[in-house]
Amino acid sequence: MKLLLVEDEMRMAQALCEILRQEHYQVDHFGDGCEGLLAAESGVYDLMILDVMLPGKNGFEIAREVRQKGIGTPILMLTAKSEVDDKVEGLDCGADDYLTKPFMTKELLARLRALSRRTGSRADGSLKFGDISLNRDRATLTCGENSVRLGEKEFGILEYLIVNQGQILTREQLAVKIWGYDSDTEYNNVEVYLSFVRKKLRFVRSETEIKAVRGIGYELRYGHV
Repeated sequence: MKLLLVEDEMRMAQALCEILRQEHYQVDHFGDGCEGLLAAESGVYDLMILDVMLPGKNGFEIAREVRQKGIGTPILMLTAKSEVDDKVEGLDCGADDYLTKPFMTKELLARLRALSRRTGSRADGSLKFGDISLNRDRATLTCGENSVRLGEKEFGILEYLIVNQGQILTREQLAVKIWGYDSDTEYNNVEVYLSFVRKKLRFVRSETEIKAVRGIGYELRYGHV
């Protein structure tokens, strides 16, 4: 899963990035609230961790503006204060949960697991769209009795399309989601991996298709819809 961390305390941020990557999260970190907001508005993240006290924009402002743009990505707010008013303000701004510093690593990971279950994952760790099922634990695509393993980037593309089913995703969003902000990935790489995913869908004999919407991007469609 792709995670956004906006935290200006560099030692804490470095420690959190290391812990989260060990737990197989893909993490993008920003120490400035304005940069964090721009990243959050990209819509490419599965989870967000926002510190409250940030330069530029605070965590409350980021959460509020993200929600105003219709982005429903689960948000975990980090606060150094334990006052009830701060927690209430965070939840009122659109955060889904909060943790008061200092916190135990186990509790942070447990909160993230709980939030990730809100993104459409089923109890068995799979996502469903049309006639296909995508198992997140085994990176396996299944349709009826047919199944196939997906490569890392193939899996990331299909997961992102399923989680955002009903939406058209641009090449820019796919590139940032799969390769990250720091990548020099060319857009034709996106096309190449989309073609790989389409082949896997045909291999399992699925009626689910990745449709190109001219001049805009791509979306998942099932059957004749």
